[in-house]
Amino acid sequence: MTGPTATGREAFARGAWSEAFALLTDADHAEPLALDDLERLASAAWLLGRDEVELWARTFHACVDTSDVARAARCAFLMAFGLYSRGEGGQAAGWLARAQRAVAGAGVEGPGHGYVLTFEALGQLESGDAESALAGFGRIAELGERFGDGDLRTLGTLGRGQSLIALGRTTEGAADLDEAIVAISAGEVSPIVTGIVYCAAIDTCQRAFDLHRAREWTAALDRWCGAQPDLVPFRGQCLVHRSQILQLHGAWGEAVDEAQRALEYLDGGPAVGEALYQQGELHRVQGDTDTADRAYRDAHRAGREPQPGLALLRLAQGRVDAAIGAIRRVVGVARSPVERAAVLGPDVEISLAAGDVVRARASADDLAELAVELDAPLVHAAAARATGAVLLAEGDAGAALEVLRRAWAGWHGLDAPYEAARVRVLVGLACRALGDHDSAAMELDAARWVFDQLGAAPDLARVARLAARAPSSPGLLTPREVEVLKSVAQGRTNRAVAAELFISDKTVARHLSNIFTKLGVSSRAAATAWAYEHGLAGAST
Repeated sequence: MTGPTATGREAFARGAWSEAFALLTDADHAEPLALDDLERLASAAWLLGRDEVELWARTFHACVDTSDVARAARCAFLMAFGLYSRGEGGQAAGWLARAQRAVAGAGVEGPGHGYVLTFEALGQLESGDAESALAGFGRIAELGERFGDGDLRTLGTLGRGQSLIALGRTTEGAADLDEAIVAISAGEVSPIVTGIVYCAAIDTCQRAFDLHRAREWTAALDRWCGAQPDLVPFRGQCLVHRSQILQLHGAWGEAVDEAQRALEYLDGGPAVGEALYQQGELHRVQGDTDTADRAYRDAHRAGREPQPGLALLRLAQGRVDAAIGAIRRVVGVARSPVERAAVLGPDVEISLAAGDVVRARASADDLAELAVELDAPLVHAAAARATGAVLLAEGDAGAALEVLRRAWAGWHGLDAPYEAARVRVLVGLACRALGDHDSAAMELDAARWVFDQLGAAPDLARVARLAARAPSSPGLLTPREVEVLKSVAQGRTNRAVAAELFISDKTVARHLSNIFTKLGVSSRAAATAWAYEHGLAGAST
């Protein structure tokens, strides 16, 4: 007659974690489990999201008692990783110290050294020292290969890919991520490490703008989770990734649901911050500013940088100075190509709204260079939008239109309706500046339809304002007032405008007063934003 231990092993082999946990727990109560089965029980508890610390501690001590140093280090690593993922960094550090003592006493190098090195390399990567992390993960992969440890080899390959991407070597990095995923598909990796690799690889691809791989691997992770109905730890991360992809593709209602479900699965740790930030992003684009603000703040408390989303929220709230301060801080500390590419687009948008065309041009140029370096379709599309917006602000509507058409094609090719519609607004403004009011109206109408379908309330309101003003709004100003406004929008002082137009400082001030009155604004920044929206923010004529 088959006993609970053997039946528990069989349940574990087919991924029935609840059944395996129950059977092995019963067997352990009857008679303490041997090391292999004790590790299965600890793993099942981990995969069910239960408190597995006591079980891993027993497994660790059993490994030490049998002088199985490599296995002891692996147990300590998995326990530390689980604790760290839940935000319990102190306990995680304590178990890593135990792993270090275990391998230090081994006398010879083995796979245990690789598990100890893994957290060190992860710390280097998180602190921005990708070069050191790359060397460390290369060493880890080599140890895994030499000692035939599939988990260690795959973790090293994954980390090496992440480090390469952080350094801007995206093609090499993506190849390593592909290799790590292949190891999963070939069954060379344990269930816990499988989940770790899936989530880390997808997150890296999302951050590196590799949407093709992110979509493909999210679907694979979803299938893997679906085949294990009682799996808990990785399901939350999977739902965050799904929410991000759904948002990009315009399924905002589903994206909101998935982000909420993610929070229900997650139990502390960095992934909670990512889920909260995603909620903030969704509420921001829908115009629910108070809820978005709370979500960004909660994300920050959970350890996730709330930018650039919070800066864009401040811009939407009309708090331009706060938006400028926030975005310039994050641009200033962004070091890697991937980090910079994520924040330069918002910097262009906020700088233009503040009337700082010079900074917007510099950031757009930087983003264009990064697009060539990273060679990701999303970055190419974002760079084209930024460059087109700056050209429009500089008064070169013809050049802007050409670049913006390319930006629209890029976003459309990515099946990103919201971003494509935002570009159509700029295309409409460029057409208006060129005197083609019919095309301008059609572009704005097309954008309005998309915003209405998505529920993008702030963008919908902006398009309505732009459409209501056209084509008569520019005619509110006299030709001389248009000249003054164009010069002011370029950041010139009253004295510089006076010198350029051969008029007095007092005349410039009088023109500005008339412009403010006609446009219903009260500041140079607001007048500049109006000029930008109407394609009048170019050089004086």
